[in-house]
Amino acid sequence: MKVSDRLDRQYNMYADEYLDAAKRVLESGWYILGNEVSSFEKEYAQYMGSKYCAALNSGLDALRLAVRALGIGKGDEVIVPANTFIATVMGVVEEGATPVFVEPDEYYCIDAGKIEAAITDKTKAVMVVHLYGQSADMGRICEIAKKHSLFVIEDCAQAHNSEFSGKKIGTWGDIGCFSFYPTKNLGAFGDSGAVITDNEDLANRIKTLRNYGSSIKYHNDLCGVNSRMDEIQAAFLRIKLTHLDELIAQRRKIAKMYLEGIDNSKIILPSLRDNATHVWHLFVVRCEERERLMSFLEDKGIHVQIHYPIPPHLQKCYEFLGHKEGEFPITEKYAKNVLSLPLFNGMTDEEVNYVIECINEF
Repeated sequence: MKVSDRLDRQYNMYADEYLDAAKRVLESGWYILGNEVSSFEKEYAQYMGSKYCAALNSGLDALRLAVRALGIGKGDEVIVPANTFIATVMGVVEEGATPVFVEPDEYYCIDAGKIEAAITDKTKAVMVVHLYGQSADMGRICEIAKKHSLFVIEDCAQAHNSEFSGKKIGTWGDIGCFSFYPTKNLGAFGDSGAVITDNEDLANRIKTLRNYGSSIKYHNDLCGVNSRMDEIQAAFLRIKLTHLDELIAQRRKIAKMYLEGIDNSKIILPSLRDNATHVWHLFVVRCEERERLMSFLEDKGIHVQIHYPIPPHLQKCYEFLGHKEGEFPITEKYAKNVLSLPLFNGMTDEEVNYVIECINEF
């Protein structure tokens, strides 16, 4: 048996709806910043329990425009998790600010207990990442931010509809940033992203920034970019949003099977945070013998991935930040041990049980 993440199965679940949506957009004759985008913004804001949403071209643009809209730039510092995908750091660096790394907790998110030690008089914000689909400790993080008058930017790229203490992630801080990359739980069929906020001025500023810095045609009030979600992606996302609860329920079922079925002392299963819900964008285990485990599983026809093999502070592109190996030992250990098992919508019980059987055989 071969088991590998498959996006086509989720497409096939709602294929007729997607095709109808594409036809509707193509026949409308309006392909940028039209009714589909404005409707998606309203529907997503309502779904998330937020007042405003601005649809963008990508999750990275959501991060960088959030930083820009908050007035953060050269000479400022933003606290970020050391254990994250590089886009988190790019959103800070591309705006001229300096990322200050903080180690993760046992749930792979930024350790709230280590944030205050990283705060300086240059710190302007904390950028939180809800990694793999589970919320960071937003209660403590928001208390710290309030105490030190810091902005909170939430990178929610992997955690659509995750909650902490009954409140959706993305609504705890000043701005919630989302990616709708195709592999995400709420994924488009190309690059797309969005921000949500309860601050009308911030929402309007980001909508202006995404459109060349223009809110009135040919009047450019801000130094903006071209970061507009197109109408077809918005139409597809509107379809998928109506099915998101069902899609997440499927992922939770698969994760439950893994948690209950995997029984191997060499495998460290993911931990679940109290007062948090997990939406299982990824099912990440740890293994001291990862390379051998990967080879074993690939020989069995099971394709696995590493999220992520090189931490941002050790990436060649960020050598100028001056970090060295050994500086963030927890992050670096995770990078050497983590492994993502197949988990995708449309995955059959037979496939899940086969993965469990092979893991237990290792």
